[in-house]
Amino acid sequence: MNPEENKTPHNTSDENNQPKGSNTIKDPDEWTTGNEPMTGAQQSYLKTLSDEAGEAFDDTLSKSDASKRIDELQHKTGRGLNNGE
Repeated sequence: MNPEENKTPHNTSDENNQPKGSNTIKDPDEWTTGNEPMTGAQQSYLKTLSDEAGEAFDDTLSKSDASKRIDELQHKTGRGLNNGE
């Protein structure tokens, strides 16, 4: 029997079940590319959310600002908030 097999696994996840040291959830203000123009995917989704919320769509937002606006509009519309969508 291999002695390594009997070792208790170390906890490698945080309370959100993300790998420790993971940067998968990072404040948009800390993104190194946050000042670049929003991506095509962000633009498309933000347009959809803006239309659903009845709010103006700003196509000049940066990546980080678009991410924040998407979060705001998701809360307003309920879209994309772990409700099966």
